[in-house]
Amino acid sequence: MSGLMDRFPPTPDGQVTLANWRVSPFNQWGFQHVREIVPSADIANDPDDLWRLPPVDADLKALAIDDGQGGHIGLEAFLTRTRTDAFVLVHRGRVLCERYANGMGPTTPHILMSVSKSMLGLLAGVLAANGVLDLDASAEQYVPELRDSAFQGAVVRQLLDMRAGLDFDEDYLATSGPIVQYRKATNWNPLDPGETATDLRSFLPTLDARSGPHGGAFNYVSPCTDLLGWIIERASGRRFADLFSELLWTRLGAARPCYITVDRLGAPRCAGGMCMTAMDLARVGQLLAAGGRRGDRQIVPQAWIDDIMTAGDPEAWLAGPFVPYFPGRPMHYRAKWYVERGTEPVLSGLGIHGQHLFVDPARRIVVAKFSSQALPLDGDAICMTYRAIDAIRALLAGD
Repeated sequence: MSGLMDRFPPTPDGQVTLANWRVSPFNQWGFQHVREIVPSADIANDPDDLWRLPPVDADLKALAIDDGQGGHIGLEAFLTRTRTDAFVLVHRGRVLCERYANGMGPTTPHILMSVSKSMLGLLAGVLAANGVLDLDASAEQYVPELRDSAFQGAVVRQLLDMRAGLDFDEDYLATSGPIVQYRKATNWNPLDPGETATDLRSFLPTLDARSGPHGGAFNYVSPCTDLLGWIIERASGRRFADLFSELLWTRLGAARPCYITVDRLGAPRCAGGMCMTAMDLARVGQLLAAGGRRGDRQIVPQAWIDDIMTAGDPEAWLAGPFVPYFPGRPMHYRAKWYVERGTEPVLSGLGIHGQHLFVDPARRIVVAKFSSQALPLDGDAICMTYRAIDAIRALLAGD
């Protein structure tokens, strides 16, 4: 990250700002210092209750990753090619590999982008099991302000599975239009001169265009997840950050606090604003690999994890826009998690610019990966990363 934010004050061409923090090369610094750019809310851990994942010496020299061009590369080349900031591999509760680059270290929080959605999906499962969240209730039952919006009639389950019929162009490279107004409402983009400040909760009810019926095809639109954050706060009467801390983060045994970005009125950016260390993200994966349990405590219901792995609709997936990013892979999407189907399914969270969490419950393999890729959705990097997981699963299959 040489030349970025390294003078006092930084030179204009090395200054990371609200206007450029997601643009390469500024994202390399911005993704590790989000709370210095965007307001945030703390998510406390319990420093007296750490879940220790012991490191072991592991020889990964035999790892051969299909490079997509008829050859194979090793782990280090893969990490370099996919602009990796942090990489953690856990197998059977032991850390086989931990790598950091680009100024990042073990205690550095990094933005999850849309892996944040997967974190919300776990919290929703806990709240549903506790009777706090009704998956069959409509959005406007919790948030009456949504009447006459495109969300009217969409039930919580459809919002979780990205099957609400909201017409919203999720073009990450757009410079104008609804997605830019959305980002301004969440505090992620600067306002234009003279522009009136907005906020997330006043923005969401303005979305009134429909692309189809609720419950139809997989329709990946991030406002659905931010709306779920609002619904969760209404259902529980609690701040999202406090609920996540109480029900997941402290029980998980996280080593560090994490945080989530908020708008000017404190609404959380559940669709992409969570930031945590790579090892703590790996602990989330380890929790799922262990069936939602840590020791004798059930933190995420096993039934919720089973539902994620088995109850998604592959036909809805095939009718959606993401099939080209997962060529040849039988997939579904459930409760904010991608699932590669099969006798031994793999769960994954995916965020733009190369954020990943993979969980293979059968083999008890977990991979957490942070990156600062230039493109929001780099198809070649996504495919290579999934092929890397294939290679890791094959290498560790007999262990």
